[in-house]
Amino acid sequence: MRPLLMLPSVGCLAIAFGSFSASRTKLVTQTAVGAHLLYFRKTMHYQTEERGQPHSPDYRIYFKNSDGKYISPFHDISLKADTEQDNDLPAKKPKKNESEMLFNMVVEVPRWSNAKMEIATKEPLNPIKQDVKKGKLRYVANIFPHKGYIWNYGALPQTWEDPNHTDKETHCCGDNDPIDVCEIGTQIYSLYQVANWSSVLILLNAFVFSSGIEDVRKSRPGHLEATVDWFRKYKVPDGKPENQFGFNGQFKDKDFAVKIIKSTHEHWRALVQKQTNSGGIECKNISCCESPFKCSADEARDVVEAVRTFICSLDKWHFV
Repeated sequence: MRPLLMLPSVGCLAIAFGSFSASRTKLVTQTAVGAHLLYFRKTMHYQTEERGQPHSPDYRIYFKNSDGKYISPFHDISLKADTEQDNDLPAKKPKKNESEMLFNMVVEVPRWSNAKMEIATKEPLNPIKQDVKKGKLRYVANIFPHKGYIWNYGALPQTWEDPNHTDKETHCCGDNDPIDVCEIGTQIYSLYQVANWSSVLILLNAFVFSSGIEDVRKSRPGHLEATVDWFRKYKVPDGKPENQFGFNGQFKDKDFAVKIIKSTHEHWRALVQKQTNSGGIECKNISCCESPFKCSADEARDVVEAVRTFICSLDKWHFV
């Protein structure tokens, strides 16, 4: 995945500070409409359901739409927020001004938290789970002065960095994930929350911005520098060297970011239509009409019901 903050090896679109050793790109979404910089637009109405025990390898968070039907947050949530229906009303007409384009973001990791949660791309219906490496749950270390993830971190649905595609500018291949997103607003969002964002700034593997960088510097002084510092050092506690960044550490503009989003959306289309090698990606969905992987709501429910339902609250107190 890549946030428009993306690292050169992440989908291989390393934009500004992408790490050459990383295999995922980061995207920071932020937008400027007129003379104003807009961050959060609105939260979409989705439900979630937990399965398994939190803080364990079998913990999963499944998504439901407003009708209570199980869906895939990877495939069934639209990339563009203005193509969805809201409260049973027809979808808004696409905006003529590209700067006002709205994208949906699935929040995987809330700001200031440490657990490395992510969309399970290789599991049916793609629930959110905690990443595991060498049999251990993964956590991001606190690197002074930063606490965990310094933004709300997530992914753009219906995007896919095709590992079979080599980017012309970076000469790198995709990382087989959706594009990552770093949300730099002021709120702390919940895990699994879905929000609408204007295309503002995108960081590839490290950083690509869709809106005026100077606006970001004025409204979030020090945040860009902190982001660079975080991506440079976050792997050091694991015994790895500091990340290096592409494009001479320069931020790319909105047009570059939107180009990447559109490209990865087309790669996703080919993926769900079975026109390319899936690379192990699970494409089961309930809404993609031209997809041979489309299933019924009953089939989707069977997938979830086959997963353990035991939930153990770590906040429960016992008086003995």
